Parts: sequence; C-alpha cells; structure tokens
Amino acid sequence: MKKVAIQGVSGAFHEVAAYKFFGNDIEIVPCETFKLECQLLEEGKVDFVMMAIENTIAGSLLPNYSLLNEFKVKIVGEVYLHIQMHLLTLPNVGFEQLEYVYSHPIAIGQCRNYLETLPPHIKIVEKHDTAASAQLIAEQQLTNIAAVAGEVAAKMYGLSFLEKNIQTHKQNFTRFLVLSTQANESSSNNKASLCFEVMHRSGSLAEVLGIFAQHGINLTKIQSIPIIGKPYQYWFYVDVEWSNPAAYNEALHSVVKNVASCSILGEYQHGKIPQ
Repeated sequence: MKKVAIQGVSGAFHEVAAYKFFGNDIEIVPCETFKLECQLLEEGKVDFVMMAIENTIAGSLLPNYSLLNEFKVKIVGEVYLHIQMHLLTLPNVGFEQLEYVYSHPIAIGQCRNYLETLPPHIKIVEKHDTAASAQLIAEQQLTNIAAVAGEVAAKMYGLSFLEKNIQTHKQNFTRFLVLSTQANESSSNNKASLCFEVMHRSGSLAEVLGIFAQHGINLTKIQSIPIIGKPYQYWFYVDVEWSNPAAYNEALHSVVKNVASCSILGEYQHGKIPQ
C-alpha cells in the first residue's frame, strides 16, 4: 500500500486530492508542514507527497517552489480540486457566540471578502490547517470559535454549516503536485515543470520564452523566485504543455543552451480541471 504524505490532518483538502489521484488504496501520513512532507519523502518514510502549489484566488504558494529545489524531488503528477469553503461551528452555535475564526492562511485569503463582513469583534486567526481547525473545535467543544474548512472536514468532525460557500469567487480551484523521488518516464507525459536561471543580459528571458513559442510549446505558468545570495536575480519556474514530444525535446535542448542553469522538476500528464 502506497504511503502518501499530506499537509494537514484527515479531512484536509490534501487528503481529498490524494484519494482523487491514487484511489482509496493508500495510507495517508499527516504532516504539519510542507517541509516535513519533503523530509519524509527524502528519508524514504513515504512513497509520495501531495503538495498544493497554487490557488486561483490566493495565488502561488511561493515557499513550496523553493522546497521543490531544496529537496530535489520530482513532480510525477498533478491534481486540480474545486475548493468550496464553509464557515463551520458546533451545532446550534450562532454568530453572537463567536469570538474567533480559525483556518489556514491560504484558506483565509480565499475567503477574505466574506470574512471582512463579519462583526469587528470576531478575530481571524491563522492556523496550520483547515481540517485541524475543525478538529480542534470538535475535540474541545469550543462554542466561541468557527473554522473555515471544507465539507469533508465538516462531516468528519460533526460540525454544522453556519455559512456555505464563503470563498470570494465560486470558480475557486487549487492545483496540487504529486511528488516522488523517482521521475515519471511514461511515454504519455505531456506536461513539464522546469526551473532555470537566465543569463544576466538584456532580453535573456524573452529569448528563452521565444524558444517555446517557436516550437509550438504552450507555456501555462511562469513564476519568479529570488535566488538566495544573488540580489535581484531570480529562478524562473515554468510549466509547459505539448502535443508533439519531439518538439518539446528540441525546445528543451535549445533552452539549456541559452540559460545559466536549468533543471527538469518533473514530466507528467497534465491534470483535468473540474467542470
């Protein structure tokens, strides 16, 4: 049985993503932090890691991009989840009893517009996980705290919906990466995540991006992260998709010749965004 590390506890969106990708025949290994996930993978204590990398409302999880380089893991797949956030409490608890709302900072960011409408005496508190916030309320029977979390967490911990679908935009999706220590060498791969440092000269980034365009390679994501120790120089993380593997290989060989350094973070099949 595969061991899959997730950030959070049972009922977290990472667990939902893991079951969606692998099916039910897996062992979930909860972790408090993303770094701990990667450490367990590096030490051989788990087989895979499920890691959120971006959300359509809150944006990219920038520290997680750095972890991809720090631990030299390989991306072997991706999962998209439609994220619906709810305000959860113990049964029969109303707004007049609330003093705090707990949740993960990314979840709070996804629901910022709604949370700003709450009475000013209700304080928003960042916690390390959505489901763990729900779990805490249930285990300690806290009547003055609500959690922002998903439906699975509500059912798992017996909480009620004080408000449903509080995310700022209903088209709210999170992309999760599936990480392993071994590369995915399937012939059906049609997406890759790359990381490179461009030459320190005018137009160098445009030259690299132009190579992808010239070979008909679709650039679906670009993210810059500062290079520690090199002020105002950046790693560029890009996701590309292709229908012609030969064109991708030609583009990749050309890119390598035109950058200071380049690494393939993973080649895999692109995930489907839920309708």
